[in-house]
Amino acid sequence: MKKELREWFVAIIVAMILIIVIRQFLGISYNVKGESMDPTFRNDDRVVVSKISKELGHIKRGDVIVLHHDKKHDYIKRVIGQAGDKISYKNDILYINDQPVEENYLEENKKSKMFENLTPDFNIETLESTKAKAVPEGKIFVLGDNRLNSFDSEEFGFVNEEQIVGKVVLRYYPFREIKTNFEADQLSNIEK
Repeated sequence: MKKELREWFVAIIVAMILIIVIRQFLGISYNVKGESMDPTFRNDDRVVVSKISKELGHIKRGDVIVLHHDKKHDYIKRVIGQAGDKISYKNDILYINDQPVEENYLEENKKSKMFENLTPDFNIETLESTKAKAVPEGKIFVLGDNRLNSFDSEEFGFVNEEQIVGKVVLRYYPFREIKTNFEADQLSNIEK
């Protein structure tokens, strides 16, 4: 009996240490709040965020990330621009470094849009929140997939890389919508 209790005790301690290591360095679970990434993610979806992706420098244009906006709020957004990128929108078309980019992940929202353009025209040089020719070093530019209902870099400006929690790698709830790979490859193939 004592040997069995000791084995259970050791197993529980090892499990607790593994949980702490996993949460600290590898990944963490988040509950999506709000509609800013709809339909890619909906309110109350549950996702796993890979913290190691950030540590290894694997965050790239097109990835969906979680970021610390302030001490109370974490946001889920899509990386649109990285350091050195020039970002603009014209007639509902995204331009990165003057190259038009197709955003397949917006198709569902474009079908149901109420206004002529899903994304208003802008240029990061003229946005009140950014006013830069290009995304500065150590920063990224993010947008929500639900462009008409998203608080993002258009309003709060560039995101410091230190604010990034990690990359969303898995939606595990609702169970009928389990999915991995939310990247937008068409965004990662743009030249500087």
